[in-house]
Amino acid sequence: MNGQSLSDRVIFLTGGSTGIGLACAKAYAAAGARIALVARGEPCVKAAATALGPEHLGITCDISRGDEVRAAVDCALAHFGRIDAVHNNAGIASPSKTLHETTDLEWDELFDVNLKGVLHTTRHALEALKSRNGCILNTSSLVGVIGQENHAAYTATKGGLNALTKSMALDYAPHGIRVNAVCPAGTWTPMLRKWCTEQPDPAAMAGYLDEIHPLGYCPEADVIADACVFLLSDQARFITGHILHVSGGAELGYRRRGAVS
Repeated sequence: MNGQSLSDRVIFLTGGSTGIGLACAKAYAAAGARIALVARGEPCVKAAATALGPEHLGITCDISRGDEVRAAVDCALAHFGRIDAVHNNAGIASPSKTLHETTDLEWDELFDVNLKGVLHTTRHALEALKSRNGCILNTSSLVGVIGQENHAAYTATKGGLNALTKSMALDYAPHGIRVNAVCPAGTWTPMLRKWCTEQPDPAAMAGYLDEIHPLGYCPEADVIADACVFLLSDQARFITGHILHVSGGAELGYRRRGAVS
């Protein structure tokens, strides 16, 4: 396989029916991969899988439930015969709250989806990945590196995911399995638009999200998908344990237009 081709790779992609996940599914398919697209919400899963084409598979699954993930992995293996990569993309971001305002239920749901889901996919897909010298990719967030106000539980899950990615890379390197994470800043997705509605001044959020990126705009999800294709390709064959910022430079310091230089 040359370049960033994913020809004939089988990718188990969670959260693939919308947002960054759907953009990745399209990019992986364009690069030659076959996708086991896994997400909650059967209508969305069916629609996304149908849009990708008949060579791909849609599986309805709640990744916070280990029994459902086991069944989804078994379904993908029965259909494709193997799994070459797992992309843990499924995640939730709400609510936008400080720590003391976050309820136990909200905290548990965020951790069950954003972190425990990775436990479930790894537990049930690891043997398949070992047989293929496969790879694991986690969708994290820049806020797991730099923090974010009024978003304590979500940032905790993403900071944990970054640390988990590095530990997984060490644990699975002896099996030839690479493990990396991609860290977007702002990216226009349905989840981000929902987040905007939860802010004190929703109307101002589009401008704010443009301004925090030194490159000058909040991107669509395709820029993240391009980076993910790279990380799953042979071009990244000697990269593991890496947290790749795809952020337009936002980690260099949030800024405002008109600031005094």
